[in-house]
Amino acid sequence: MSVIAGMKKLFSKIKSAKSQSGDKHDIEGAEQPESAQQQDQTYISEAKIPVEENLSDETLTEPNESSSAELAVAAQDKKPKPVKKRDLLPPYDGPVLEVRNVHRSFQTGSRIIHVLKGIDMEVNPQQLVMLKGRSGSGKTTLLNMLGGLDQPSSGDILFSGQPLQDWGDRRRTALRRREIGFIFQAYALMPLLSAWENVELSLRMADVPRSEWKERVGHCLDLVGLTKRVKHRPFEMSGGEQQRVAIAKAIAHRPRLLLADEPTAELDSKMGAQVMAVFRNIIEVEQVTICMTTHDPTILEVADHVYEMADGRFIK
Repeated sequence: MSVIAGMKKLFSKIKSAKSQSGDKHDIEGAEQPESAQQQDQTYISEAKIPVEENLSDETLTEPNESSSAELAVAAQDKKPKPVKKRDLLPPYDGPVLEVRNVHRSFQTGSRIIHVLKGIDMEVNPQQLVMLKGRSGSGKTTLLNMLGGLDQPSSGDILFSGQPLQDWGDRRRTALRRREIGFIFQAYALMPLLSAWENVELSLRMADVPRSEWKERVGHCLDLVGLTKRVKHRPFEMSGGEQQRVAIAKAIAHRPRLLLADEPTAELDSKMGAQVMAVFRNIIEVEQVTICMTTHDPTILEVADHVYEMADGRFIK
């Protein structure tokens, strides 16, 4: 009997423990949705605050306008400022070119070759100046330095009073595009472009307004006597005609100085005389200054001044 009574007592204790645990779970289950509902309401109320603030007109419009203005200013600051023509060359009444005690040497291995040895010269406005000398005398080296393509080892080169050796590459490039025209011995024309298009190309590179192209190209080709050959390509022209297209191309952007490297070397005497006649006409009409190299004695009488070179020096 005592055993049965003990077992009944044990079962009653287990049953009471189960009932108490079940009541506890029911209470927690009832409290849980209530707390979850409070959390949801809290999240909703917190989320409403930034949304209401962000929907105001001031916050939507003012930051966008200010930021766009700042971006525009920053973009303008990043753009490279173009070099203006008036900034390149201030007014100057002296010589177009001045060369003062210029030396140029090149190092080849352990040897130093002295090409120019103390050059002094002046080129005045609206003159035709010739550099005469044999091949290897230093004519082309000097011509390259006059155009800012090379720098002297020592000495000064002044273009309208401005020292070219003190300028940076960007400024010298702008000078060549706007103030200097180059004429080469081998013509340097684009073979697939017509005479008109070759001259027009020079205006494109010099940033000349498009509205001026037609009139200027026509004027330059007429000036060199090629009005009837404007549609022809270089391989359809004679050597003299190609050189005259090169001259028209060189003067199209209205440079202050023309530099010509033996422009008559590939031409016969008749064609050479025609090119020199064009040079004299250009000086008168365009008021340009020309400095050229040559070893042809038959054209020297056309020049205003002749500098004869030998072994990197002028012969007086």
